[in-house]
Amino acid sequence: MTTVTITKTADDAYKSIECSGHAGFAEYGEDIVCSAISVLTINLVNSLEKFTDDKFSTSQNEKKGLIVLRFSENPSHDADLLLKSYELGVDSIFQSYGKKYLNIKFRRE
Repeated sequence: MTTVTITKTADDAYKSIECSGHAGFAEYGEDIVCSAISVLTINLVNSLEKFTDDKFSTSQNEKKGLIVLRFSENPSHDADLLLKSYELGVDSIFQSYGKKYLNIKFRRE
């Protein structure tokens, strides 16, 4: 199962996104759920780099299926819009494939 943890500050600003684990929908290379989540997550990182000036760090471990994105300051308006789009996309996958393959957690920091 893949777990996406979205952490926000007390004032509802995005703080971090952590995506970990493999969905287990199908065999490696054929897992459309894992692939969809990965594409959304990698596209979020690439879009933030290309379209915003926000400062953030990323770390990853492909073997563990781990990508962590952490902001050093509250995201800009444009970054916030990209993050909301990511959250919408991940929720759409959850609605289609259910909690057997994807868990979405929300935290406050």
